[in-house]
Order: sequence, then C-alpha cells, then structure tokens
Amino acid sequence: MTTGRAAGVAASDRAAAERDVPDLVERCRSDARTRVIAVRGDAAARATGEPVRLHAFSPADIPDGAEWGFLGRADGGAAVLVAAFDPDGPPPLDAPGGWAGLREIGAALEPVEAETFVGAVSLGRWLVEHRYCPACGGLAVLRQGGWSRQCVACAREHFPRTDPAVIVAITDPARERLLLGANAAWAARTGGRMHSCFAGFVEAGESLETAIHREMLEEAGVRVSDVRYRASQPWPYPRSLMLGFEATAVDPAEARADGTEIVSLRWFTRADIAEALGGRGELLLPGPASVAHRLIREWHEGAA
Repeated sequence: MTTGRAAGVAASDRAAAERDVPDLVERCRSDARTRVIAVRGDAAARATGEPVRLHAFSPADIPDGAEWGFLGRADGGAAVLVAAFDPDGPPPLDAPGGWAGLREIGAALEPVEAETFVGAVSLGRWLVEHRYCPACGGLAVLRQGGWSRQCVACAREHFPRTDPAVIVAITDPARERLLLGANAAWAARTGGRMHSCFAGFVEAGESLETAIHREMLEEAGVRVSDVRYRASQPWPYPRSLMLGFEATAVDPAEARADGTEIVSLRWFTRADIAEALGGRGELLLPGPASVAHRLIREWHEGAA
C-alpha cells in the first residue's frame, strides 16, 4: 500500500507565471510538501470516507512511468502536480478509495477540487498521448511545467488542444417547455430514457452563433432566435470547452430528430423536469457534473 499523505488536493492558484521556472517539476518533486494527483485517462485516485475527495499522494509514492505536469499551488503554497499514466495499463499504484472518473464523482467534489480534477485529466491525457511531434515524428520533450512540448528534431512547439463546442437549451417562445433529445450513443445503455440539450463542435472558420444555428437545425430541425449565453465548462471528453446557451425555437412545430445522432426528441414541461430532477419518472437527465444539467436546472428554476 502507498504511504500517501492526507486526503484531498486542490490547486486554488494555477500559478501560470511559474511555468517558465527552470526545472519547475523536478523542484516540486523534491519538495516533501508537494501534493500529487495520479490519473489514468479520466480517472483519479479517490480518498476513503466522506465527503468525496481526491487522494493526494507524495511525489515519492509515484512509480516510474508517469508523465508529470504542474497544476498550480494549493492554499498554503504547496505545489500540486499531476502524474499521468497510460489508461490501458494496469493500475500503477493503490488508490485508497479506488479509481473514480470525472463523471462519477466530479459533482460531489468541492468546486476548487473539481476544477483541479478537470485540469489534471485534461493535461494528463495530453501528456500521455502526445509524446511525439505530429509534424516529423521526433521526440517532443516537456517544457513550461508540462504545458508545452518541443520537438528535439524540428524544434516545433506543441500545446494542449481545446476544441470549442456549443450546447443549447431550446425553449418554446413562452419559455414554458424545453426541447431535449435522446442521443443514439445513449440509447442502448438507457433504453432511450436519457435526454439532454443539443450540442456540437464549432467547425473551422465558424463563429459560435453560426455553429448554434447550424447544429440546432441539423440535430433538432428547428430555427432558433434570441440566443443567450449562460455558462461554460471545460469537459475533457475528449478535450472540449463546452459553451452553454439558451435559445428560443422560432416554430416549435418544426422540431424533428435527425434520426442519426438524435434518435428522438420531445418537448418537456417544468413538471416533467421536476420529476426527473427528483429521480422520479421515466426521464433521465445528464449528471450534475455537466453543464447540460446546469442549463436544464436553471430553466426549470426560471433563471432569466
């Protein structure tokens, strides 16, 4: 078993200005105060007991084979690092409370720790998956505390990629009903019960507004107006920045599922959503860790 330090880890300060400090990660690894989040894909080591926390390892606990990155500083000044492992390999060390995914426990964590978890997963995946230069195939060595790589052959610099995606809660003109769709990818797992907001990636050369109008017409068959920004969320599935909006359907009767990505859709009343939020009825909604859940809940609660 590991001799990891106390449970719980959060980088309250990203300390981005420190990333250019020479040998930053090595210095942090030699500091006994440093806290480490170990990740495999989208899963991290969980602490035991309640409330739900991530487990903070000491650098000395981490076995060989990790890719390291600097996540920032915790309250009190201790460095917070990520040690990322290949998700296809065996568990690299014992997790006191088991290995848990972001979707599974993200909503139960304190906000700063949840944000740190997202950062650890996002950076950790890039560290593991992009060891070589995509331009020439040369080895790409880490720079800036793990936030960039430089090819030893062609000297090109590479950075973690973020793909913007829009996600939209569509209401009727009176804002009394909410249009949600059942994604084909969920159908087998949920029997068609899971419904959510409509989403899609922003294409090259496309504005957010254009992406919203295109995606809503493609997936739900509706023209929209009165587009209103609500919230954003980094979402490392695989490397998205979800930009959440609410919009109004010009003609609710136009709503049609595309039959490919969206297999069915339906207008829901606030009573319908209230049942689902309370865990009753047939309708299943996205988990509370997602911005989709926030958009649905805010509409239900009547947020302007």
